[in-house]
Amino acid sequence: MNTPRPTREQIARARVLVVGDAMLDRYWFGAVDRISPEAPVPVVRVNRAKEQERLGGAANVAWNARALGATARLLTAIGDDEHGHRLEALLAKSGVESLFKRDPRMTTIVKLRVIGRSQQLLRVDFEEEPDHEVLEDLLAQYEQTLAVSDVVLFSDYGKGGLTHIPRMIELARSANRAVLVDPKGSDYERYRGATVITPNRAELAQVIGAWSSEAQLHERAFALRERLGLGGLLLTRSEEGMSLFDAQGHVRIPAQAREVFDVTGAGDTVIATMAVMLASGLGLREAMEHANRAGGIVVGKFGTASVSFEELFAA
Repeated sequence: MNTPRPTREQIARARVLVVGDAMLDRYWFGAVDRISPEAPVPVVRVNRAKEQERLGGAANVAWNARALGATARLLTAIGDDEHGHRLEALLAKSGVESLFKRDPRMTTIVKLRVIGRSQQLLRVDFEEEPDHEVLEDLLAQYEQTLAVSDVVLFSDYGKGGLTHIPRMIELARSANRAVLVDPKGSDYERYRGATVITPNRAELAQVIGAWSSEAQLHERAFALRERLGLGGLLLTRSEEGMSLFDAQGHVRIPAQAREVFDVTGAGDTVIATMAVMLASGLGLREAMEHANRAGGIVVGKFGTASVSFEELFAA
């Protein structure tokens, strides 16, 4: 790889602030030996000894930044419940600094995946849309933490935790900090002024409409970038690699996946790697090369996972 790469020491000095919707990922593993007589569905005999809990959502993004060797802080609101405490314990174990708001009116988001024969058979989501602004009281803490961060990354899962994102982006840009956004929904106006947003194909199509050709995609992507004042728009295209639309034009790189086992959390790894590379002094195009490689590594792992410095820069 000819792309400049940061040293381990440069990454160790990188400080990434992640803001967004954190969740707890749970995995139940079991044997599948028969079909239910009640309905045409497999019966999973769960092995409780093999249950796993992992960081999900914005928490997984922060963990991915930390796994590469950067300092990672997570600003989020969670419920004052058992799952919230488990999430906090996992973050502490991973080395991510947690800046929590515990809200007794919230329920910590949990995604339960049932696995049988090495395949995901079912996902059950436990979540409630908050009926109030959950991060309003954290704006002051956000400003304080922003002052000691190199980049800020917004992980938007559309769960209500980023109502104030326009103001947060404004504060970050005023402080001359790079802003990365993993977007959600069809209203990208709220991401105005970001350094880079990283939608996948389905997410971008929600905003600019389905495209019938590369030329049409380019025209609409550049128009969106111009309208929102973005530094760059990074389109993740699964097996088709990535496309970056920036001030220099368009660049596309092919996917580097060895063998796709599980795409869960791949977008988290990509944007976390981008953030760490930018915080280490690289430009958007250089950072994209490393992020693409990281995404190719993580899809070969099971569930939400991360990539280490050694894995990313192995020969």
